[in-house]
Amino acid sequence: MNAGALPIIRVQNLEKVYPGNVHAVRGVSFEVRPKQVVAIIGSSGSGKSTVLRCINRLIEPTEGEIYLEEVKINDSKTDINKIRSEIGMVFQSFELFAHLRVLENVTLGLRKVRGYSRAEANEIARGVLEKVDMLDKLEAFPGQISGGQMQRVAIARALAMNPKVMLFDEPTSALDPELIGSVLESIKALVNEGMTMIIVTHEIGFAREVSDWILYMDHGAVVEEGPPSMLDAPKTERMQQFLGQILDG
Repeated sequence: MNAGALPIIRVQNLEKVYPGNVHAVRGVSFEVRPKQVVAIIGSSGSGKSTVLRCINRLIEPTEGEIYLEEVKINDSKTDINKIRSEIGMVFQSFELFAHLRVLENVTLGLRKVRGYSRAEANEIARGVLEKVDMLDKLEAFPGQISGGQMQRVAIARALAMNPKVMLFDEPTSALDPELIGSVLESIKALVNEGMTMIIVTHEIGFAREVSDWILYMDHGAVVEEGPPSMLDAPKTERMQQFLGQILDG
Protein backbone atom coordinates (compact mmCIF):
# COMPACT_ATOMS: atom_id res chain seq x y z
CA MET A 1 0.00 0.00 0.00
CA ASN A 2 1.30 3.40 -1.00
CA ALA A 3 0.04 5.71 1.72
CA GLY A 4 1.70 8.84 0.35
CA ALA A 5 0.39 8.60 -3.20
CA LEU A 6 -2.68 10.35 -4.54
CA PRO A 7 -5.77 8.12 -4.53
CA ILE A 8 -6.72 6.31 -7.73
CA ILE A 9 -10.38 6.19 -6.67
CA ARG A 10 -12.03 8.79 -4.45
CA VAL A 11 -15.69 8.50 -3.43
CA GLN A 12 -17.23 11.47 -1.62
CA ASN A 13 -20.66 11.50 0.05
CA LEU A 14 -22.14 9.00 -2.41
CA GLU A 15 -25.91 8.68 -2.37
CA LYS A 16 -28.19 6.50 -4.47
CA VAL A 17 -31.95 6.71 -4.17
CA TYR A 18 -34.12 4.53 -6.41
CA PRO A 19 -37.75 5.31 -7.36
CA GLY A 20 -40.08 4.73 -4.45
CA ASN A 21 -37.60 6.45 -2.12
CA VAL A 22 -35.44 3.32 -1.80
CA HIS A 23 -32.23 4.67 -0.26
CA ALA A 24 -29.62 2.13 -1.44
CA VAL A 25 -26.46 4.10 -0.58
CA ARG A 26 -26.20 6.72 2.17
CA GLY A 27 -23.27 9.14 2.39
CA VAL A 28 -20.49 6.68 1.52
CA SER A 29 -16.95 8.13 1.34
CA PHE A 30 -13.61 6.35 0.94
CA GLU A 31 -10.35 6.41 -1.02
CA VAL A 32 -8.29 3.73 -2.73
CA ARG A 33 -4.58 4.38 -3.23
CA PRO A 34 -2.18 2.70 -5.67
CA LYS A 35 -1.62 -1.00 -4.95
CA GLN A 36 -4.22 -0.89 -2.18
CA VAL A 37 -6.91 -3.55 -1.83
CA VAL A 38 -10.18 -2.37 -0.27
CA ALA A 39 -12.79 -4.99 0.61
CA ILE A 40 -16.46 -4.13 1.09
CA ILE A 41 -18.44 -6.58 3.21
CA GLY A 42 -22.00 -6.67 4.50
CA SER A 43 -25.31 -8.49 4.20
CA SER A 44 -27.20 -8.82 0.92
CA GLY A 45 -28.96 -5.56 0.09
CA SER A 46 -26.56 -3.41 2.12
CA GLY A 47 -25.53 -1.33 -0.93
CA LYS A 48 -22.14 -2.90 -1.63
CA SER A 49 -22.70 -3.71 -5.31
CA THR A 50 -24.48 -0.40 -5.90
CA VAL A 51 -21.32 1.43 -4.82
CA LEU A 52 -19.24 -0.52 -7.35
CA ARG A 53 -21.73 0.07 -10.13
CA CYS A 54 -21.74 3.80 -9.41
CA ILE A 55 -17.93 3.86 -9.65
CA ASN A 56 -18.14 2.28 -13.11
CA ARG A 57 -21.13 4.50 -14.10
CA LEU A 58 -23.35 1.49 -14.70
CA ILE A 59 -25.64 3.30 -12.25
CA GLU A 60 -25.89 7.08 -11.97
CA PRO A 61 -25.42 8.34 -8.39
CA THR A 62 -28.15 10.54 -6.97
CA GLU A 63 -25.63 12.72 -5.14
CA GLY A 64 -21.93 12.80 -4.38
CA GLU A 65 -18.73 12.73 -6.40
CA ILE A 66 -16.54 9.90 -7.70
CA TYR A 67 -13.05 10.50 -9.08
CA LEU A 68 -10.63 8.34 -11.05
CA GLU A 69 -7.42 10.16 -10.14
CA GLU A 70 -8.28 13.77 -11.11
CA VAL A 71 -11.19 12.95 -13.45
CA LYS A 72 -14.72 13.25 -12.08
CA ILE A 73 -16.40 10.04 -13.22
CA ASN A 74 -19.99 11.13 -12.65
CA ASP A 75 -19.76 14.23 -14.81
CA SER A 76 -21.83 14.39 -18.01
CA LYS A 77 -18.77 15.69 -19.90
CA THR A 78 -16.61 12.68 -18.93
CA ASP A 79 -15.99 10.09 -21.66
CA ILE A 80 -17.54 7.08 -19.95
CA ASN A 81 -16.08 4.56 -22.42
CA LYS A 82 -12.58 5.81 -21.64
CA ILE A 83 -13.30 5.58 -17.91
CA ARG A 84 -14.60 2.03 -18.23
CA SER A 85 -11.49 1.02 -20.17
CA GLU A 86 -9.40 2.16 -17.19
CA ILE A 87 -11.59 0.51 -14.53
CA GLY A 88 -11.79 -3.26 -14.96
CA MET A 89 -14.96 -4.85 -13.63
CA VAL A 90 -15.63 -8.51 -12.87
CA PHE A 91 -19.28 -9.43 -12.24
CA GLN A 92 -20.69 -12.30 -10.22
CA SER A 93 -22.46 -13.63 -13.35
CA PHE A 94 -19.36 -13.57 -15.61
CA GLU A 95 -21.05 -11.59 -18.47
CA LEU A 96 -19.14 -13.43 -21.20
CA PHE A 97 -20.42 -13.49 -24.79
CA ALA A 98 -21.76 -17.03 -25.27
CA HIS A 99 -21.25 -16.95 -29.07
CA LEU A 100 -17.56 -16.02 -28.83
CA ARG A 101 -14.69 -18.33 -27.97
CA VAL A 102 -12.56 -17.65 -24.88
CA LEU A 103 -9.83 -15.91 -26.90
CA GLU A 104 -12.39 -13.74 -28.73
CA ASN A 105 -14.07 -12.73 -25.46
CA VAL A 106 -10.74 -11.39 -24.21
CA THR A 107 -9.62 -9.70 -27.45
CA LEU A 108 -12.91 -7.93 -28.25
CA GLY A 109 -12.30 -4.88 -26.06
CA LEU A 110 -8.66 -4.65 -27.11
CA ARG A 111 -9.63 -4.43 -30.76
CA LYS A 112 -12.84 -2.36 -30.51
CA VAL A 113 -11.84 0.05 -27.72
CA ARG A 114 -8.04 0.11 -27.74
CA GLY A 115 -7.70 -0.28 -31.53
CA TYR A 116 -5.16 -3.11 -31.46
CA SER A 117 -4.69 -5.36 -34.48
CA ARG A 118 -5.89 -8.96 -34.21
CA ALA A 119 -2.29 -10.18 -33.80
CA GLU A 120 -1.53 -7.63 -31.05
CA ALA A 121 -4.79 -8.38 -29.24
CA ASN A 122 -4.18 -12.13 -29.44
CA GLU A 123 -0.71 -11.73 -27.92
CA ILE A 124 -2.03 -9.68 -24.98
CA ALA A 125 -4.95 -12.07 -24.49
CA ARG A 126 -2.68 -15.11 -24.37
CA GLY A 127 -0.57 -13.39 -21.70
CA VAL A 128 -3.49 -12.63 -19.38
CA LEU A 129 -5.13 -16.01 -19.96
CA GLU A 130 -1.88 -17.65 -18.95
CA LYS A 131 -1.97 -15.61 -15.71
CA VAL A 132 -5.31 -17.16 -14.77
CA ASP A 133 -4.35 -20.65 -15.98
CA MET A 134 -6.77 -20.67 -18.93
CA LEU A 135 -4.36 -20.86 -21.85
CA ASP A 136 -5.54 -24.38 -22.71
CA LYS A 137 -9.14 -23.18 -23.29
CA LEU A 138 -8.53 -20.55 -25.99
CA GLU A 139 -10.88 -22.16 -28.51
CA ALA A 140 -13.62 -23.18 -26.06
CA PHE A 141 -16.98 -21.43 -25.88
CA PRO A 142 -18.21 -20.28 -22.44
CA GLY A 143 -20.84 -23.04 -22.41
CA GLN A 144 -18.09 -25.64 -22.66
CA ILE A 145 -16.21 -24.61 -19.49
CA SER A 146 -17.05 -24.52 -15.78
CA GLY A 147 -18.29 -21.49 -13.86
CA GLY A 148 -14.92 -21.09 -12.17
CA GLN A 149 -13.20 -21.15 -15.56
CA MET A 150 -15.67 -18.61 -16.94
CA GLN A 151 -14.93 -16.29 -14.03
CA ARG A 152 -11.20 -16.60 -14.64
CA VAL A 153 -11.77 -15.70 -18.31
CA ALA A 154 -13.77 -12.66 -17.13
CA ILE A 155 -10.82 -11.64 -14.93
CA ALA A 156 -8.46 -12.06 -17.90
CA ARG A 157 -10.76 -9.94 -20.09
CA ALA A 158 -10.67 -7.10 -17.57
CA LEU A 159 -6.90 -7.42 -17.09
CA ALA A 160 -6.26 -7.30 -20.83
CA MET A 161 -7.29 -3.63 -20.91
CA ASN A 162 -4.46 -2.83 -18.45
CA PRO A 163 -6.83 -1.01 -16.05
CA LYS A 164 -5.74 1.35 -13.29
CA VAL A 165 -8.06 -0.38 -10.83
CA MET A 166 -10.05 -3.62 -10.75
CA LEU A 167 -13.57 -3.90 -9.30
CA PHE A 168 -14.79 -7.34 -8.22
CA ASP A 169 -18.52 -7.67 -7.51
CA GLU A 170 -18.93 -10.85 -5.43
CA PRO A 171 -16.77 -12.83 -7.91
CA THR A 172 -17.45 -16.21 -6.26
CA SER A 173 -21.12 -15.94 -5.27
CA ALA A 174 -22.43 -17.76 -8.38
CA LEU A 175 -19.92 -20.60 -8.10
CA ASP A 176 -20.18 -24.07 -6.63
CA PRO A 177 -17.98 -24.42 -3.51
CA GLU A 178 -15.37 -26.59 -5.25
CA LEU A 179 -14.83 -23.93 -7.93
CA ILE A 180 -14.32 -20.96 -5.60
CA GLY A 181 -10.69 -21.69 -4.71
CA SER A 182 -9.30 -21.34 -8.23
CA VAL A 183 -10.92 -17.93 -8.69
CA LEU A 184 -9.68 -16.67 -5.32
CA GLU A 185 -6.17 -17.88 -6.19
CA SER A 186 -6.29 -15.90 -9.45
CA ILE A 187 -7.30 -12.77 -7.52
CA LYS A 188 -4.57 -13.36 -4.91
CA ALA A 189 -1.98 -13.54 -7.70
CA LEU A 190 -3.09 -10.07 -8.87
CA VAL A 191 -2.86 -8.77 -5.30
CA ASN A 192 0.72 -10.05 -5.12
CA GLU A 193 1.50 -8.20 -8.37
CA GLY A 194 0.30 -4.93 -6.84
CA MET A 195 -3.01 -4.49 -8.68
CA THR A 196 -5.24 -1.82 -7.12
CA MET A 197 -8.62 -3.37 -6.27
CA ILE A 198 -12.02 -2.91 -4.69
CA ILE A 199 -13.56 -6.28 -3.82
CA VAL A 200 -17.17 -6.76 -2.77
CA THR A 201 -17.21 -10.18 -1.16
CA HIS A 202 -18.94 -12.43 1.34
CA GLU A 203 -15.74 -14.48 1.72
CA ILE A 204 -14.65 -12.97 5.05
CA GLY A 205 -11.50 -15.08 5.38
CA PHE A 206 -10.44 -14.00 1.91
CA ALA A 207 -11.11 -10.33 2.72
CA ARG A 208 -8.97 -10.66 5.85
CA GLU A 209 -6.13 -12.25 3.87
CA VAL A 210 -5.85 -9.91 0.87
CA SER A 211 -7.19 -6.50 1.88
CA ASP A 212 -5.44 -3.46 3.32
CA TRP A 213 -8.71 -1.84 4.40
CA ILE A 214 -12.22 -3.14 4.99
CA LEU A 215 -15.53 -1.30 4.83
CA TYR A 216 -18.54 -2.89 6.55
CA MET A 217 -21.83 -1.65 5.07
CA ASP A 218 -25.33 -1.98 6.45
CA HIS A 219 -28.53 -0.37 5.11
CA GLY A 220 -26.55 1.62 2.54
CA ALA A 221 -24.06 3.20 4.96
CA VAL A 222 -20.50 2.43 6.04
CA VAL A 223 -21.01 1.42 9.67
CA GLU A 224 -17.42 0.46 10.45
CA GLU A 225 -14.09 0.54 8.62
CA GLY A 226 -10.49 -0.26 9.36
CA PRO A 227 -7.63 -2.69 8.74
CA PRO A 228 -8.37 -6.44 8.56
CA SER A 229 -7.73 -6.74 12.30
CA MET A 230 -11.09 -4.97 12.81
CA LEU A 231 -12.72 -8.34 12.07
CA ASP A 232 -11.33 -9.67 15.35
CA ALA A 233 -12.91 -6.97 17.49
CA PRO A 234 -15.86 -5.23 15.78
CA LYS A 235 -16.98 -2.13 17.67
CA THR A 236 -20.63 -2.00 16.59
CA GLU A 237 -23.36 -4.43 17.51
CA ARG A 238 -24.47 -4.58 13.87
CA MET A 239 -21.08 -5.82 12.70
CA GLN A 240 -20.81 -8.23 15.63
CA GLN A 241 -24.15 -9.76 14.60
CA PHE A 242 -23.13 -9.90 10.93
CA LEU A 243 -19.86 -11.72 11.64
CA GLY A 244 -21.60 -13.97 14.16
CA GLN A 245 -24.14 -15.10 11.55
CA ILE A 246 -21.36 -15.90 9.07
CA LEU A 247 -19.29 -17.82 11.60
CA ASP A 248 -22.35 -19.71 12.83
CA GLY A 249 -23.18 -20.59 9.21
